[in-house]
Amino acid sequence: MPRPPIRRLHIIPDLPEELAPLWELAHNLWWTWNQDALRLFKRIDAAMWTASERNPLRFLSSLDQQHLTQLAEDQRLAQMVRLIVSQFEFYLTRPSWFSQTVEDAGLQVAYFSAEFGLSESLRIYSGGLGVLAGDHLKAASDLGVPICGVGLLYRQGYFHQVIRPDGRQEERYPQNALEYLPVRPATDASGAPILVEVPYPHGPVRARVWTTHVGRVPLYLLDTDLDANAPEDRDITARLYEPEPRKRIRQEILLGIGGLRALTALGIQPTVCHMNEGHSAFLALERIRTLMVTGGLSFAAAREATAAGNVFTTHTPVPAGNDEFAAELVREHLEPLRAELGVSMDELLALGRADPQARDSRFSMTVLALRLSERANGVSQLHGQVSRRMWSCLWPQLDADEVPIFSITNGVHLQSWASLEMADLFDRYVGHGWRYPSRHGDVWERVHQIPDEELWATHQLRRQRLIFYARRRLREQLAAQGFSPARIELSLRDLNPQALTIGFARRFTDYKRAYLLFHQPERLAALFRDPTRPLQVFFSGKAHPQDEPGKQQIRDIAALAQQEPFAGHVFFLQDYDLNVARYLVQGCDVWLNTPRRPQEASGTSGMKAALNGGLNVSVVDGWWDEACAMHSGWTIGGGEENGDPRYQDEVDAAALYDLLESEVVPLFYQRDAAGLPRRWIERMKETIATLAPVFNTDRMVREYVEQAYLPNHRRYVQLQADLGRCTRLAEWKARLASAWSQVRIEAVSSAAPTSLRVGMQVPVEATVWLGELQPEEVRVELYTGRLNAQHQIEKARVQPLEHVAAAADGRHLYRGNYACLQPGTHGLTVRVLPYHPDAGDPLRLGLVCWAASG
Repeated sequence: MPRPPIRRLHIIPDLPEELAPLWELAHNLWWTWNQDALRLFKRIDAAMWTASERNPLRFLSSLDQQHLTQLAEDQRLAQMVRLIVSQFEFYLTRPSWFSQTVEDAGLQVAYFSAEFGLSESLRIYSGGLGVLAGDHLKAASDLGVPICGVGLLYRQGYFHQVIRPDGRQEERYPQNALEYLPVRPATDASGAPILVEVPYPHGPVRARVWTTHVGRVPLYLLDTDLDANAPEDRDITARLYEPEPRKRIRQEILLGIGGLRALTALGIQPTVCHMNEGHSAFLALERIRTLMVTGGLSFAAAREATAAGNVFTTHTPVPAGNDEFAAELVREHLEPLRAELGVSMDELLALGRADPQARDSRFSMTVLALRLSERANGVSQLHGQVSRRMWSCLWPQLDADEVPIFSITNGVHLQSWASLEMADLFDRYVGHGWRYPSRHGDVWERVHQIPDEELWATHQLRRQRLIFYARRRLREQLAAQGFSPARIELSLRDLNPQALTIGFARRFTDYKRAYLLFHQPERLAALFRDPTRPLQVFFSGKAHPQDEPGKQQIRDIAALAQQEPFAGHVFFLQDYDLNVARYLVQGCDVWLNTPRRPQEASGTSGMKAALNGGLNVSVVDGWWDEACAMHSGWTIGGGEENGDPRYQDEVDAAALYDLLESEVVPLFYQRDAAGLPRRWIERMKETIATLAPVFNTDRMVREYVEQAYLPNHRRYVQLQADLGRCTRLAEWKARLASAWSQVRIEAVSSAAPTSLRVGMQVPVEATVWLGELQPEEVRVELYTGRLNAQHQIEKARVQPLEHVAAAADGRHLYRGNYACLQPGTHGLTVRVLPYHPDAGDPLRLGLVCWAASG
C-alpha cells in the first residue's frame, strides 16, 4: 500500500559542466524568444521537449543521468550551449534604445497585471490581456526600459479545458508544480525570503514574493499559500480570475496593495505605476496612504502627488469586463485602509462610482483607476473613441471627443510570434534589423525580395506542421471522449495539409460571434463540398466558467464538427493556450475575426497571423479598423453598427460568405504553371511588409514611454520634490469646487461679415464673469468646428482667447480671431476651463463653463 511521505525532497538534475548553464538560462524567459535556444532544446530530445510542454526545467529534470553524460560528450551541442550563453550575456549588456535616446534619469515603471502570458512553463495567464502583458515586458526588455512587472503566482492558474462527448466544456484545475516553475523566492540583503503583510477585514494576510526574469526585466509574483495563513487565505492565489466576488476582491487587494508593498520591501520606488486593466487599481489608494505617512500630507494632497505617477490602460468596452463590487463588500474589505486614509467610507466609495452621489451603485475598479490616474488610454484608435463615449459620464461637461482617454494601439512581440522558419527567411532577406525595428528603421519593404517559391514553401511547411500537430491533439482529445479508433481515424481522414485552412481562436463569449461562420449552414456546406478546392476550419478557445452563452457556442461548434456536412472540415482543438496559438497563427492561411463592432478593444491574434503571412478576414473593429486601410486582407462589411444584433449578424454573415465564395477561396486556388498562387503570395508579402512594422510591441512600448511614462514621471518627480505644491494644489481644487458655480460667460460677439470666404479672420469678443477666481486661474477658449446634421460642432478646434481688460465689477474681457480655414457650415462657441500650472490636463478636472446657446 503506498504511503504518504513525511517530507518532500526535490532533487535537481546533476548537469554536466557543459550543460549546466541551461539550468540558469531556464530561469530567465529570454529563451522563449531566442531561436537558437529553442532549437537547442529540440535537438537534445524533440519528443521529450514536446512532452514537457516546452518547460526547460521539467525537460532537463526528465533526462536520465546516462543521457546527460552522453550529451556532454557531443562537442557540437556544447558549442551551441556556449554560443547561446554568449548571446544572452551580450543581450543583457548591449546598449539599448532607452539608454541611447532618453536623457531623463530616475524613471522606474512598475507594470501591474492580473495575468502575464509569457510561456506555457508559467501558467499564470488566461488569454489576450495576459499575452499582451507578457509581450509588453519582452519588448521593454529589448528596448532597455527601466520597468518591473508585478502579478500573482497562481498555484492552479487558469483552468485546463476538456471537451466532453456532448461538447460541454469541463474546467480542471491541476496544481502547478512549483519546482518546475521558473521562479525563485525574492530575498533581502541577508538572504531571507521577502514577506509582506496585506490588510483584510479578519486580520493581516502574509504573502511571499517570488521573482523571475524576462530578459532584463524582473517580474515579481505574490503568493499566499503559506502555512502561517488560514486555509481560505492560502486560496487567495489559487486560481486566476476567481468568479466568487469575495475571493476576487481579495485577489485584487493583494495585487494592488500587496504588490506595492512588495516593491517597497524590495527597495524599489516606482515613479510610474502602470495599471494594465482595473484589477490592480487599489494600488492608487496604497500610494496615497504611503505618502500620507512618509510626507505628512492630507489625503487630498497625497492624491494629487500620486495620481501624477499613475497610468491606466483599459482593455474592454464590454461592461462585464470591467470589475465591479457591491458597496458592502468594498466597505468590509477597505475599512482597514480607510482608517489610515482618514476619509469617510462614503468618500472612499465615491471614488469608484460613476455618479459619486449614487449610494446604491456598485464600486467600479475602472472608475477608481480613471479617477486616480493622470493618464488613461485605450488599446486601439477605435477603442479610444469607444472608451471616451463609454466613460464620458465621468466628464459630463465635455464633448465625448475631449474625454481624457487617449489611444496606444496594441502590438505583438515579433521574435516571440514569428515561426522559426519565417524568422530564418526574415534574417536572410530582411536582415536582422527586423528583430529590433526601433534601431534599424523600416526594413520590412525587403520582404518583397523573398522569392515566391521560398515564402510559399515555408508557409506550406508551417501548415503541414499545424495539421500534424492537430491530428495528434485531436486523436488524444477524441479518444478521451470515448470515440473508437476507427471513428477517430474516419473523423480525421480529410485533414489535408494542402487545403485552404482558416483559423478562429480566442475567448468564447457572445460578442466575439464564433457562430457567425455557421449562420447560413447551406452556404458554408457548399464551400466544403467542392472537391477541387478543399477547405478546413480550426476553432479553439475557452469560455469563462460563468459564461453560459460562451459555453453554449463551444457545445454547438463541437457538435457541428461531428455532423455532416461539417465533419472532417471543422475541428475544435481543446485547451487553447500559448502553444496551440503558435501552431494556429503560424500555420493558418486565413485568420477569421468576427466580433460585434465596436466591442473588440484591439485583438492581437490577427497581428500574429499577419506576421507569419496569414491573411486576415475581419470585421472592422479593434486593430483592424486601422489595419484594413492598408489593403492587406479582407474586411467583412463596412463598419456598420446596428442596434439590432440579429440583423447585424445577418448582414455580416452574408458579407463573410460573399468574401469566401467570390474572393478568398478562388484566389487561394488560382495557381500558375509552377503550382504557385502568385496573387495570394503577393498579398502575403504585402501583409507582412505593411502590418509587421506597425503592429508590434516595440512601437507600442516606445509610445508608452514617450506619451505616458516620461510625461508622468516628470510631473511626479516635480511634485515629489516640493510636496507643499501638492498641498497648495489640493487647496486650490477645493476652492475651485466652491467657486466654479460663479463663473459665467455673459456675452459673446463676433463682427462677422454676411459673406465669409476661406482665409478671412473673424474677430471674437467674450465678456466673462469669474467671481472669486482670477484670470490666471482660468483659460477662456474659442471652440470651433464643422456642424453635423444635428447642428453640433464636430472635431472641434480649440484656441485661447487673450485677456485684454478687467472691469471693476469683476467682469473680464477676452478677444481673439477665428480663422476661416475650410469652406462649409461651421459653428463657434466659447468656454472657460480652470487652470493651474500643477494640475496637468485641465480637462481632467471636468469643470467647464460654456456660453449659452441661442
